[in-house]
Amino acid sequence: MLSLFEIAALLLVLSAILSWINRAYLKLPHTIGLLVMALVASFILMALQAFVPSIGLTDTMQSALGQIDFNETLMKGMLGFLLFAGALHVDLAKLRDAKWAIGTMATFGVVLSTFIVGTGFWGLAKLLGIDIPFIWALVFGSLISPTDPVAVLSILKTVKMPKSLETKIAGESLFNDGVGVVVFTLILAIAMGNAGGGHALFEPFQLAGPIMAATTTAGGGVGVLDVIELFVVDAVGGAILGAMAGWITCRMMARIDEHAIEILITLACVAGTYALAQRIDILGHHLSGPIAVVVAGLMIGNKGAREAMSEHTQETLFGFWEMIDEILNSVLFLLIGLEILVLGLVPEYALIGAIAIPLVLLARLCAVYVPMKAIGTFKNFTKGAVPVLTWGGVRGGISVALALSLPDNEYKPLILTATYAVVVFSIIVQGLTIKKVVEKSVDADLM
Repeated sequence: MLSLFEIAALLLVLSAILSWINRAYLKLPHTIGLLVMALVASFILMALQAFVPSIGLTDTMQSALGQIDFNETLMKGMLGFLLFAGALHVDLAKLRDAKWAIGTMATFGVVLSTFIVGTGFWGLAKLLGIDIPFIWALVFGSLISPTDPVAVLSILKTVKMPKSLETKIAGESLFNDGVGVVVFTLILAIAMGNAGGGHALFEPFQLAGPIMAATTTAGGGVGVLDVIELFVVDAVGGAILGAMAGWITCRMMARIDEHAIEILITLACVAGTYALAQRIDILGHHLSGPIAVVVAGLMIGNKGAREAMSEHTQETLFGFWEMIDEILNSVLFLLIGLEILVLGLVPEYALIGAIAIPLVLLARLCAVYVPMKAIGTFKNFTKGAVPVLTWGGVRGGISVALALSLPDNEYKPLILTATYAVVVFSIIVQGLTIKKVVEKSVDADLM
């Protein structure tokens, strides 16, 4: 049994060694290179375990990874710092200009994608002889539909594109995970309230009515008012908390000019705001920690940088958070690659996992095109925005964490396998080719 310090040391050493190998030889984008090498290392360890079981390396690694709760580590540890670091660098003025595009993609787009993926996944499973109730297919749709802000922001660093387009992709990814978690929570509550899941009520065209009429229960009732209440408390409440935390932090920083203390204040802002969001209970719901730290980061990175920081403090503070971002991203993408050793993926589900990839891309296309067409904002879009937004909608660790948080049942291995297949494809293939998509889709004069 390894201690917490030994596990952290192991992950940091592996991250450093693999980062060096990637930089010196492979020269892939940093996080993608780490994921690729971690996957290769995982497959090598599994092969060694199969042919030379006495070597024990796989057992040691599995034991160490088994002590790490990926969902807790990401969702209640690393995510707040990663989101804050990303939000610091987003231009709030450009974000306001794109608010309708970002808002519709992050809300209606996520819901639309959830139902497209869920319905398609359910139908494909039926065709392949795999029994999964429609409500559990929707659970998969809800956890795979939001783009991952950590993965998206990491890949955006490697691609040159028009600032307006970059703002839309980054802004949507920063906010839609909060909406996605709300949708995931609601659908999972319905699924858990009907754990049998096999009743005809849960066929795709019979589910919408019960959801809206609140006849489907999860220890009480899930109706329209419940959805509104959860969204207001979670998303709006989180945004208000983040604005308050950001304002207080800016006021504190404006009174002093000492970069070390100001960096400490921002660290306290992130950790304190995220922890407080999880502790505040309003009508039985907690506030959204991710949305809270994103709003705080936007305020500090814009208003705080203009009014509360000297030039030296700006340079030092932004450099510090870039370093935090790099370190945590390195560990996170390493973990995603190594998690294959302990996830319990089922090889028999590999085919449906592979088929889920184009299904998720189709749903992403609809989630970008339909909302924009509906509200008539295409006139404000950069040429080629739809293919770039579609291909740039990368999935990452948040989807894996949500899949791992599912209760143990007969459908979890299928959902985990499909989720991991989509995430790995998304990060590696979409991440490595997004630059070419941008170059082919967007006018060179705009970049």
